[in-house]
Amino acid sequence: MQPNQHVLISLDERHANNILAGTKQVELRRRTMHVEPGSTVWFYVKKPVGAVVGFATVGTTYSAAPSTVWRKYSSVSGLSKSEFMSYFDGVAVASAMGLSGAKKLKKPVTLEALRTAMPGFHPPQFYCRLETNSPVRRRLLAVTV
Repeated sequence: MQPNQHVLISLDERHANNILAGTKQVELRRRTMHVEPGSTVWFYVKKPVGAVVGFATVGTTYSAAPSTVWRKYSSVSGLSKSEFMSYFDGVAVASAMGLSGAKKLKKPVTLEALRTAMPGFHPPQFYCRLETNSPVRRRLLAVTV
């Protein structure tokens, strides 16, 4: 994926709020997200919110043993050590995606609005790319101008 691409990820409300507040500066995943620095990441908050609430820019990506990722990113992970270790239990490689410039949308884009733009749309369980011609991408970009 080239820089300036867009991806959509699903998050719990707590994690999205922490990213937007600047206290969580990395998104942690049990699988590697193949996203290049400079890409835009949109945050879909799972139900009951059910809406895209903001976005950020990917800074760096890093994959290593969970203990190494914890040492490197614990202060900006938004998780306690026990939460982190529980999440990565049984995983050999943990992935961290650095985020910068997080911005909250003035008006969240609801799941219903996304489905109006693209009938049959389902939020990703992991992440999805939003191609240039994607109706969802166009809908999200419309609320940032």
